[in-house]
Amino acid sequence: MSTSSPAAARASRRGARPSGETASERLAGRIQRHGALSVLALVVLPAAVFSPGFAGADNLGAVLGNNAFVWLLALGLTFVILTGGIDLSVGSMYALGGVLAAWAAQHHGTWAALLVPLVVGAAWGCVHGLLVARAGMAPFIVTLAGLLGARGLLQVITDEGTTTYLVPRDSAFRSLGEGTWTPVLIAAVLFGLGALLLARTRFGATTTAVGGNEHAARLMGLPVARTKTLVYVLSATLASAAGALGSARLGSGVTTVGVGYELTAIASVVIGGTLLTGGSGSVGGTVAGVLLLSVIHNLIDRSASQFGSAVTDTVNGGFLAAVVLAQALLHRGRQDE
Repeated sequence: MSTSSPAAARASRRGARPSGETASERLAGRIQRHGALSVLALVVLPAAVFSPGFAGADNLGAVLGNNAFVWLLALGLTFVILTGGIDLSVGSMYALGGVLAAWAAQHHGTWAALLVPLVVGAAWGCVHGLLVARAGMAPFIVTLAGLLGARGLLQVITDEGTTTYLVPRDSAFRSLGEGTWTPVLIAAVLFGLGALLLARTRFGATTTAVGGNEHAARLMGLPVARTKTLVYVLSATLASAAGALGSARLGSGVTTVGVGYELTAIASVVIGGTLLTGGSGSVGGTVAGVLLLSVIHNLIDRSASQFGSAVTDTVNGGFLAAVVLAQALLHRGRQDE
């Protein structure tokens, strides 16, 4: 990816034709940007015709609503991966945010249930960002330590998991997780704000430019360290907020949730067309990625439930391997031009 400035990054996201781009490069870019959406259409249309009940309102509600809060992990990770980084701690932050929200709702009320997870998540992400951007540590190591640290803090708060915090039945906080469409609406609003942040602001353009060529971005005077720090703050805050909303839906803080969520979120982002090496991707692509995985899970549950999660995990792994291979081939093709 050669994008190295905010202006070029904005042009790339809008689909504008950069000067000197060849036809094969344009085709590769379109496949990368819209591949997940095309595959989603190829999966949904036959399923709607040949799978009875797939297109029903109840089933579509289940596809959209069951994992709506988990999708927020993918939204934050989109920004991190765009800079060329990774955040392995989002699953643990999801669980920690849920327990903190339930604890705060039980002892201090609705507003505390909202604010405590956000503050802790932002502080946790800030530490990640400073270690990566200022100390030059590898994001994989930093966020792996964050994953273990969040799980450890979770065990301390719940006394090794023996203490369960319940959200009071009369708490207004519970209304945020009620029904099928409330979580979907909250996720849709946050995804819309994320899309605007990435596509219409200098911060979003700088995020893409840093991932495209960090050295060039630094030479141009862009705030590289600040941008890298902020994307980790955003990721951890969204993960913690998602956990809080999840606890509102469940009515309690559960210590065992979130295991493996980071891998699902990373797979959704990459399948949505965001390059693992950074510099290219979009929030819209992530939406297509999370919807594609959700639809596939739903189809497997409906037609091959006897095989349990083994088939789902195998299909997820196959999709991810195919997408990463396609990204590598597209990247190599561009280099050979």
